[in-house]
Amino acid sequence: MANTATAASTPACSKSSPLHTIALLELYTSEGCDSCPPADKFVSKLNQSTGLTTDQLLPLSLHVDYWDYIGWKDVFAKPAFTQRQRWLAELASSHSVYTPEVFVAGHELRNWRGDVKETVKRINQVPARADIRISLDELHGQQLSVHIDSKTEHPGKLYFALLENNLVSNVQAGENRGVSLQHDYVVREWGEPVRMMNNIANVARQISIPVNAVRKNLAVAAFVQSDKGEVLQALSLPFCSNL
Repeated sequence: MANTATAASTPACSKSSPLHTIALLELYTSEGCDSCPPADKFVSKLNQSTGLTTDQLLPLSLHVDYWDYIGWKDVFAKPAFTQRQRWLAELASSHSVYTPEVFVAGHELRNWRGDVKETVKRINQVPARADIRISLDELHGQQLSVHIDSKTEHPGKLYFALLENNLVSNVQAGENRGVSLQHDYVVREWGEPVRMMNNIANVARQISIPVNAVRKNLAVAAFVQSDKGEVLQALSLPFCSNL
């Protein structure tokens, strides 16, 4: 549970992962793709439509850049997201990537409209193979002090990201020209993953908050992924009101 600071030495906001595995869902999407808005909407309404909570599911919306050439540059797209999608596809012995594409726990889920809820519940039944604790210590201007601690017995890396909800884009060109798009769980900042050393990884970083970000819509997410692509645990922490 998130804790409010009672002393200067106490983190302003913190949360630890549970004993079960929280499912990580990754949506690869683009504002330049006219088949993506239904997937964006589906992910935005996942909690409402399935009843799944943040202790069961962590969605990430990662905007790729390979559709920018057709007329609309997606401001949320990053080359790192395209690279990650290709890495996941390679692990699945796939020779192509596309949008929208959904991965759950590192595995592609083609029938995401029908299979997400049961897939997540199966993952929730697996005991966590990693522990994660996120602490948001200080917010000075546009800089957020983040500490993430993790441990696991499996070789892998600790990943972390800044997410934002309730984003709206009025698309002026490309396949979605004239459409107003709303996005949630958008990855705004993607940290360099940290290799687990002696089963432990510790992150102490200053994350830059985008100047146009709405703080009440922000969260920090973290997950541990093995070298074989298995997601061992995931966790998210919304900004507490006292930050």
